Amino acid sequence: MNEIWVLGATGRTGRAIAGRLAASGAPLVLVGRDAARLDDVAVSVGGTSRTVVVGPAAGTDGGGLPGGTGCAGRGRGARGGPGTRGGRRRAPAGTAVAAVTARLAAAEHAVVVNTIGPFTETAVPIARACPPGTHYLDLANELRAVTGLLALQDEAAADGRCLVSGAGFGVLATESVVLKMCAGRPAPARVRVDAMAAVDGEPGPIGSALAASIVDAIAVGGRRYEGGRLVRARLGGDFQRFTLPDGSTAHGAGGPSGELVAARRASGAPFVVAASGMMPSGRAVRAVLPAAALLLARRPIGTAVKRRFARVQVEHSARKREFSWARAVVQDADGRIREGWLRAGDGMGFTTCVAAEVAVRLARGEAKPGAHTPGALFGPELAEAAGGTFLLDFLLDGAAP
Repeated sequence: MNEIWVLGATGRTGRAIAGRLAASGAPLVLVGRDAARLDDVAVSVGGTSRTVVVGPAAGTDGGGLPGGTGCAGRGRGARGGPGTRGGRRRAPAGTAVAAVTARLAAAEHAVVVNTIGPFTETAVPIARACPPGTHYLDLANELRAVTGLLALQDEAAADGRCLVSGAGFGVLATESVVLKMCAGRPAPARVRVDAMAAVDGEPGPIGSALAASIVDAIAVGGRRYEGGRLVRARLGGDFQRFTLPDGSTAHGAGGPSGELVAARRASGAPFVVAASGMMPSGRAVRAVLPAAALLLARRPIGTAVKRRFARVQVEHSARKREFSWARAVVQDADGRIREGWLRAGDGMGFTTCVAAEVAVRLARGEAKPGAHTPGALFGPELAEAAGGTFLLDFLLDGAAP
């Protein structure tokens, strides 16, 4: 099996993915900014691994890769050995990505797992830095990040790279339901997807990567497909309340996400809406979202908000639901409306399983050169391999999705 490089291995998601990969026996390369923390991760996950320190300085996901240009490779070594902690000065994002891409020349024929956000800034440069024959996956769900990576289809196919965007609950969960419901059928007239991840919250600051992803998503504004074209829509629009299969209620409101693109590609429907349970449900808040988008799209304002938002402290919180849910509502050409669901456990746990499963499959040589979403590459069964359960083809009465 080829080596699997985990970028941002000391962050929450990177650690979890590394642990699952180590349990599968995959040979790991743990990449991050802090030598001592990388050694801790290597010991805690076990298995066969080595570490690569990239530094010094700038935070990403609170444990991901830094800025700077200094790089050092390390074996497992002893815990507490000399490391490069660097300062806390934040470097420009371009410098941070350059520090990572400079190391990827050594990753030939490996699999690179990118856990570093914001993916709008990291996905395309890191994917392009992968040598021919090296495969790449990330956890993106930002619209621009997913479309940016998919635009590398011809480039990746030409040099034998397989690029996978959205290898997590975001993208795969709703994409897999659409693939299941549309398999062997003519393209439907309309599709709506709703993602409702249930996640345990860890205490600490929101962090620069998550803050940037949230602010950038608002700044993009709403999007949907109409007549087969990606068009602007009201951010927080397409609001719906609905009943989950367990009898509880939930809501979804439209926003720009990678799930929108994946649902369109999976269904071929000319009209597609992607909504999220993370969008605010209050009418007053949703009313001001379009104005907020216009303000945050101005770079000085957006940058200032990201900095302040990144410092906000979050308390530990247990997930509000037992399960994460992904929903797809499909209106067939004959007017019939069908609903399907994917049920999963903790959303972060599902993401960890998806990313690890995709990485192992790529490392085993199950790659198809080009740029893909995870369900398009490996089919909806990938969601089941990650612990999801489908509940499909409920007939609905009422308005079109």
